Amino acid sequence: MEYLAALVGLGLAAAIWGIAIERHLFVIRRETVAVLPTGSPEITVLHIGDIHMAPWQKRKQRWVHALGQLKPDLVINTGDNLGHTQAIGPVLTALAPLTERPGVFVNGSNDYYAPVLRNPLGYLAKPSERSNGQKLDTARLLSGFQSAGWLNLNNRGGQLSIRGVQLGFIGVDDAHDELDDIGSLPGQATALKNCDVILGVSHAPYMRVLEAMADAGAEVLFAGHTHGGQVCLPGFGALVTNCDLPAKNAKGLSAWKFGDRKLILNVVAGLGHSIFAPVRFACRPEVRLITLVAKP
Repeated sequence: MEYLAALVGLGLAAAIWGIAIERHLFVIRRETVAVLPTGSPEITVLHIGDIHMAPWQKRKQRWVHALGQLKPDLVINTGDNLGHTQAIGPVLTALAPLTERPGVFVNGSNDYYAPVLRNPLGYLAKPSERSNGQKLDTARLLSGFQSAGWLNLNNRGGQLSIRGVQLGFIGVDDAHDELDDIGSLPGQATALKNCDVILGVSHAPYMRVLEAMADAGAEVLFAGHTHGGQVCLPGFGALVTNCDLPAKNAKGLSAWKFGDRKLILNVVAGLGHSIFAPVRFACRPEVRLITLVAKP
């Protein structure tokens, strides 16, 4: 009985920590990636994703709004901004200081459909099914981003001049809902042949997307979707990624090679969760501040 009581107590403590505390402990993770041409100035990239905003999440809204104080050279938003049918206004307000900076974005499935109740244990068996929630006013969200000057990279490319460096971008729409047109990536890249470096942007880091991005010449791929595992085991890490990316790569930087092509993957664990699964354990909500520097 003592062991059972201790086990129950431990489970209760873990639940309180994950539900009431850790999911509110937002953090900025910092990394440096050497991909720019020799002699290039440093470029700071704020990678934000998986906000899953709900109207009542005022603390999160204030924290996101305050990120504008970082004054990054570039913002990359990898989607799943929305977590509720009434979240578009709060998201655009929270991100307003960041939309004053140069930026690019792609959509996640939750930018198209409202969340639905799912069995959390189902994620241990396989990735979740395609979204089937209420359709959202995605056009309003995209209009808010694009009117501020952010580049829409959903199955399209683009380029920005940041601190004198010509950055090319290739992107795909949400791969989890099979909206990704990876066949468009070579053409996107061809149009960017005069850029100094090509960066890939995708919501979900499926292996087919990684390989296609590498083949198209992207040196770094920015992605989200995994929530870093969301509920992890201390000392072990993520159990799932909700895609075919290995669990050990659920967040942070990893290096990949496909034939003679190399790719650096940067996965942000994101700031949110479904309103039907309000928990984070051993996986703090995050944004990532990546400093791009010149190759040695």
